[in-house]
Amino acid sequence: MTFDRRLKIAPSILSADFSDFGREIRAIEDQGADWVHVDVMDGHFVPNLTFGPPAVRAFRPHVRTFMDVHLMIAPVDPYIEAYAEAGADLITAHVEAGPHPHRTLQAIKATGKRAGLALNPGTPAEVAEPLLDLCDLICVMTVNPGFGGQKFIHPCITKVERLRAMIGDRPIHIEIDGGVDPQTAPLVVAAGADVLVAGSAVFKGGTVDAADVYGRNMQAIRDSAG
Repeated sequence: MTFDRRLKIAPSILSADFSDFGREIRAIEDQGADWVHVDVMDGHFVPNLTFGPPAVRAFRPHVRTFMDVHLMIAPVDPYIEAYAEAGADLITAHVEAGPHPHRTLQAIKATGKRAGLALNPGTPAEVAEPLLDLCDLICVMTVNPGFGGQKFIHPCITKVERLRAMIGDRPIHIEIDGGVDPQTAPLVVAAGADVLVAGSAVFKGGTVDAADVYGRNMQAIRDSAG
């Protein structure tokens, strides 16, 4: 996939119907999703438990766009290869998940996948600076990770601005994960973000049999961001 900074919407399937993931994934893509975001949680690093590698492998045949797998797990290094083999296109690990983030990013790159680095709300942008040349994406958490539907933490906008300045002309995406909706999207896009993860804001009010609602929700986010 060629790098570009055009706005991308990445619906989080954590908000989809768990009994019908295949059709849900096809529905969001048909309605205009650019990426499919998969939130992996371990019940240890974050207070929730979600998808292991077999689930990601099951999702893969349904994803025609780009599968963005966000590992909210610790330790993370022992599981990178399994998620790569399951079909992730990009694997994001948290800088807070282990003592050797350079090693983690190198391990992701060694699988041939794109590498992302996630920062929790309390982690300053400057932590990412020495790691940027190993990154294809920086994920700024704008809620505390673990659950969907939380309120956006507004001071994180300043972090996005700092990261945008640090990145300069490097081909690195800035992704926002948490509380994205038509009210917050224009704020983070103006600060420099180009990938927006949205769960409840995309899936609310719709079903796989009324997927046009997903499309309208995504278009509302795009329109708000200009």
